[in-house]
Amino acid sequence: MAIFLTEHSRVIVQGMTGAEGGKHTRRMLAAGTNVVGGVTPGKGGQSVDFDGVTVPVFGSVAEAMAGTGADVTVVFVPPRFAKAAVIEAVDAGIGLAVVITEGVPVHDTAVFWAHACAAGNKTRIIGPNCPGIISPGKSNAGIIPADISGPGKIGLVSKSGTLTYQMMYELRDFGFSTAVGIGGDPIIGTTHIDALQAFQDDPETAAIVMIGEIGGDAEERAAAYIAEHITKPVVGYVAGFTAPEGKTMGHAGAIVSGSSGTAAAKQEALEAAGVKVGKTPSEAARLMRECLDPITV
Repeated sequence: MAIFLTEHSRVIVQGMTGAEGGKHTRRMLAAGTNVVGGVTPGKGGQSVDFDGVTVPVFGSVAEAMAGTGADVTVVFVPPRFAKAAVIEAVDAGIGLAVVITEGVPVHDTAVFWAHACAAGNKTRIIGPNCPGIISPGKSNAGIIPADISGPGKIGLVSKSGTLTYQMMYELRDFGFSTAVGIGGDPIIGTTHIDALQAFQDDPETAAIVMIGEIGGDAEERAAAYIAEHITKPVVGYVAGFTAPEGKTMGHAGAIVSGSSGTAAAKQEALEAAGVKVGKTPSEAARLMRECLDPITV
C-alpha cells in the first residue's frame, strides 16, 4: 500500500500554466501520475499539451474538482499567492494539498493552516517549502525525481528535500511504500508524527526512516510519540551536527538557539525512544539495512 497518495489519486496542479508548474506537471505525468487538470484563474477552458497528453485548465479548484473528480492538488504558485491558493483548495474540500512553494511568509502559512483546522481538517496539507510526496510505481505529487527508487516496504518522512532523494537512492534496492517530504519551515501542515502513524497503520510498510534537522522540537516530540505508539523499526538521521549556534541553516526553521534544537539533543531523544540514529545519511541507510535483514521485504 501507500500513505496519502495512491494509484487512484486524481491530481490537479495549481499554477500548471506557469514555468515551474508546467515543467513538473510533465515530470509527474511521465511518472504515471494521474494528472487530470490544472488551475489558473482567468484561463479556464484552455488546455495544455504535455507530450501528447492534453490536460484541461480550470479557473478554480472547485471547478476542477467538479469537472475531474480530483482529490489531490499540487500548489506551484508564487509565495505571495500561496495563502489564497491553499485557502481556495481547503474551501473546495479537496483531500490533499501539497504545497511546493518556497518562501511563503510564516504568517501566511499560519493563516491557511488555521483555516484548514477550522474547516475540520478535511484537507491534509503537506508543506509548504517541500518536495512533495511519492508512492513509487503509483503516483508522484511534487518534485521528487521518480527514477531514484522503485516500490518497496520502507516508509520515509523527511524535512529535507535533497536528503529525501539521497536516502531513497541509498536504499533503492529495498524500495519505498511512500516518501513524504514535509518541509522545513517553522510551520508546516503534515508533521513527522502524522506520517509515522500513517506508516504504522499501513500493513505493507515494514520499517520507517525519519529525517530531521536542527531547530525546533519536532524531532523530540516525534521521539516521544514513537516510544508510545510506534512498534515498527524506526531509523533516524538529524542534519546539522556541525551547525553554528544562532545561524539559520538552509530551511527557515533550521536554527539552533542555546541548547535548544541541536542535532545532539534530537539524537539523544530519538535514541532514548529506541530509534537508531546515523551520524550521516549513509550510516542511517546502513542501520536501516540491519533492521530489514530479519524482515521479509
